[in-house]
Amino acid sequence: MTNTITAREYYGGIVAVDSGMYGREMAACYLLETGDQVALIEVGSNHSARRILHVLERRGWGPQQVSHIIVTHVHLDHAGGAGSLMQALPDATLVVHPYGLRHLVDPTRLEAGTRAVYGDEEYDAVYGHLVPVPEDRSLVMQDGDTLELGNRKLMFRDTPGHARHHFCVWDPQTRGWFTGDTFGVSYRDTDTDQGAFIFPTTTPIQFDPPALIASIERLMEASPEYMYLTHFGRVGNTPRLAKQMIKSILKLVDIAEAHAQSPTRKTDIEQDMFHWLEKESRAHGVTLPDDELKAVLMPDVELNTQGIEYWLDHKKPQ
Repeated sequence: MTNTITAREYYGGIVAVDSGMYGREMAACYLLETGDQVALIEVGSNHSARRILHVLERRGWGPQQVSHIIVTHVHLDHAGGAGSLMQALPDATLVVHPYGLRHLVDPTRLEAGTRAVYGDEEYDAVYGHLVPVPEDRSLVMQDGDTLELGNRKLMFRDTPGHARHHFCVWDPQTRGWFTGDTFGVSYRDTDTDQGAFIFPTTTPIQFDPPALIASIERLMEASPEYMYLTHFGRVGNTPRLAKQMIKSILKLVDIAEAHAQSPTRKTDIEQDMFHWLEKESRAHGVTLPDDELKAVLMPDVELNTQGIEYWLDHKKPQ
């Protein structure tokens, strides 16, 4: 497997490593290289750990040179490999949102919740055994906190909406945000002459449309040049993408509310969401064959529907 690892190198010492989850270039882990140390931002699943260690070795980094493991939130495609990597990287400090730390120190509930979403068979195949992280090697970052890494200073911004245990990480050196899932998903197979095609991710269980829109607006206050998406890679033209994200969040709310009382709610939401994304992507110039486009979009459509249904069942009456 290590022979087929792909990585995208960006200026400023940033490398997006394909975590191997879900398919080719569907989920990224980032190396942030600075001076004589390197940090990781996002670590994929437990199965991704060996891929990250392989890339670190190939790029000349020893285990003692990894100073920090930063996870934007504790969903397992972002943080599932943290415990294994903490064992392999003895001088690394875990950096996590204050609401997320307890779930990584004791991942019992996190595993149970993820199994409930994906089922045991898929969970075991995709995520693997969760290794607890040592609390005494962990650092909680509050909104506005900063962290010095060599010659750069990262800043952390609380960004709920996708999850309440979510922050984004500002890198002033490249004027870019590491956005986790706050700024949606954009796969490189759907790039066109118009740029990136983007849409929100509403995976269970803490989708909050107003909070997510507010978080996107907070990110844009920094006038970023780039967004480093976990799903997948760096995107530019951020004002256009921010407008598209907000428009799309409102569209998902419309789809959800249109079918809120339907006896076939799940199927109706999935069908409407897929047809909307298919239409939007074709208008964007995506020319993938129909079956390939469906293969790209449907996993997110299915998970987004689960998150939207949970939101419908638990949102407060207006």
